[in-house]
Amino acid sequence: MEEARAPGAIAVANAPVSYGAFEVTVGHDPNVPAGVSVLDQVAEAGYAGIDLGPAGYLGTGERLGELLAERGLGLAGAYLELPYADPDALDEALPSLDELLSTFDTVRAYLPGPPPRPTLADAGSYEPTFHPETGTYVEAPWEIEEVLDRSDIGLCLETGHMMLGGGDPVAMLRDWGERVNHVHLKDASLSVRDGIKADRAQATEIWTREAFCTLGNGDLDVDAVLDGLRGMSFGGWLVVEQDILPRSVERFARAAQEQRLNRAFLAARGL
Repeated sequence: MEEARAPGAIAVANAPVSYGAFEVTVGHDPNVPAGVSVLDQVAEAGYAGIDLGPAGYLGTGERLGELLAERGLGLAGAYLELPYADPDALDEALPSLDELLSTFDTVRAYLPGPPPRPTLADAGSYEPTFHPETGTYVEAPWEIEEVLDRSDIGLCLETGHMMLGGGDPVAMLRDWGERVNHVHLKDASLSVRDGIKADRAQATEIWTREAFCTLGNGDLDVDAVLDGLRGMSFGGWLVVEQDILPRSVERFARAAQEQRLNRAFLAARGL
């Protein structure tokens, strides 16, 4: 098991969604692995930390901190969608952000590595990061640029969603590197995306058809992204994500092996 690296260096994390555990499946699909099982698999694969996933999935309060500490895992952050286009709904959703930040405060003393990032997407003492998301009002490069122009929020280099939104993550890192304060490293298949568009299918097909694949098996130039991050001396969490929506016990089981492959892919490149 790899310990989280010191601040100022890249620390590699994983996420429950890579194991098929996210809001659509947790509490709905009986085949979703238990949160403790995912923590064990993330640690055994050599990751330094993990993203939070759905509220309570990995544990709550002090117990969450203990579970992370027992495995030497840091907490990379947590993803939260906020309805920016609806001011009334946004006001109603803000307590969820407060709850998230309180969770970070509760477990921070247990955590090695960089502090967690509240990762905010369309639909305190922590510096947030904005997460472009396919199928929302902020997915295309010009939409991301508009958010950056209108605010001073940091940018999550979300390579998979940036690709599916028509962007080039390498160029976006070059152009917006000074705003990047968090990384979600995803590989993606543009041919799968194009098939979804040709079929006029819903955005959920991105997950069902598995547009996100293991590192090195899609269209992302992973090495160029890593070179760009090193060139800007990026220090913080790099969260490996491979969003999947499993439909069988076998697919849930195979996810763990894929995350070991993703970790080995990065280890071969010095991370």
